[in-house]
Amino acid sequence: MVLFIYKLSNAIMPQYIVRKVKIGKTLQLDELARAAGELYSRTIVSFWRTVRKKDVWLSGYSMEKWHISDKLHAHTSDAVTQSFYASLKSWRSRRKTDPNSKPPRRRRWFYKVIWKSSAIKLSGGKLRLSNGKGNQPLIFDWRWDKPKQIEMGWNRNSQCYELRACYPQPNVNPIKSSRTAAVDLGEIHPMVIADGINTDIYNGRLLRSKRQYQNKLKAQLSKLIDSKKRGSKRRKKLIKSKQKQLAKINNQIKDIEHKLTSKAVSILKERSIQTLVIGDVRDIRNNIDYGKKANQKLHQWNFGSIRQKLEYKCAKVGIQTELITEEYTSQMCLSCRRKNKPRNRNYRCSCGFKTHRDSVGANNIRAKYLGEVPVVGLMAEPSGIRWYPHIQCNSTFLRVEESPEFPELRSEAIHGE
Repeated sequence: MVLFIYKLSNAIMPQYIVRKVKIGKTLQLDELARAAGELYSRTIVSFWRTVRKKDVWLSGYSMEKWHISDKLHAHTSDAVTQSFYASLKSWRSRRKTDPNSKPPRRRRWFYKVIWKSSAIKLSGGKLRLSNGKGNQPLIFDWRWDKPKQIEMGWNRNSQCYELRACYPQPNVNPIKSSRTAAVDLGEIHPMVIADGINTDIYNGRLLRSKRQYQNKLKAQLSKLIDSKKRGSKRRKKLIKSKQKQLAKINNQIKDIEHKLTSKAVSILKERSIQTLVIGDVRDIRNNIDYGKKANQKLHQWNFGSIRQKLEYKCAKVGIQTELITEEYTSQMCLSCRRKNKPRNRNYRCSCGFKTHRDSVGANNIRAKYLGEVPVVGLMAEPSGIRWYPHIQCNSTFLRVEESPEFPELRSEAIHGE
């Protein structure tokens, strides 16, 4: 069982605490996932066919009344349709800044199954998930409280289904301070955070080494698999071994990201930071051509995963997050405000100013958000934070994690989740 904070795509509630429980693979679970995929596919086909032929964009309410599934609970069918409209809303927001973004059009053979509160019952330590009148419900042993919502999805690493039980996150009073910090996401250094005085550089060499080993392992195992006859036992064993080894590396990468971001948020809370400004680098992969090796690093750069972890962990402790563009922030001198292209990891200007190039980027992102010129005289020398196995966070952040409702939350947090 894994416990962590998760933001749902359909935005039914702002934040959830989620328990993930593996439930295996059965014929009934396959049928439910298949019914949800069929309903989602019918929703997509009907929506875009109506747009194409009638030039009418149907509302979510109309689509919920039009398409239902007799194999799912009524509110589960509504949730499947709502997930499509949530993706559509996200695309409409995204295309304002990215004209190349594409709307949801892909059909699904299997899809996630969502049970809302009306379809969930807990009695005598048994969790009952209703699948509608005339259909057999799902029943599990459950030693926790009744969740607000449950989602069933496929876990690729474990090759089984898992339940994601969602509990509303307790409200956290926002930090009363006007201090603002900014974070510059990078491929070499995952995060560089500046608050106008202090600048923290988070070392990412271990993260890069894991990614390099992952690429090497993929190449070696793929070569071995290709040399075996299709359908042979040896080939199947190698494929299973590849999935297991890659899953282990993915978990290690996720653990490093969790520990670095948790440490960063705990430091921000100690410094009474109220707003964290994040540089938007989502379009950096568009039309890039820096050579084979550089392109591979940029395409495997996990800035989206780190940004998502920063956002929900900041929300948990009452820190607001903002996203702004970061054009030329790594080139603008903090002292004379002239542009210079930095070389290597050092930034030097003709005016005599010199510092770490990522420190320049983070401070300029903050200055761009606040609309002011940074005061170089107040800034301290950048400090580096190296990853180590128990970097997770200090006691301040762990106290926020503790809750009488979830007594095991602290022990889970220590292991990076």
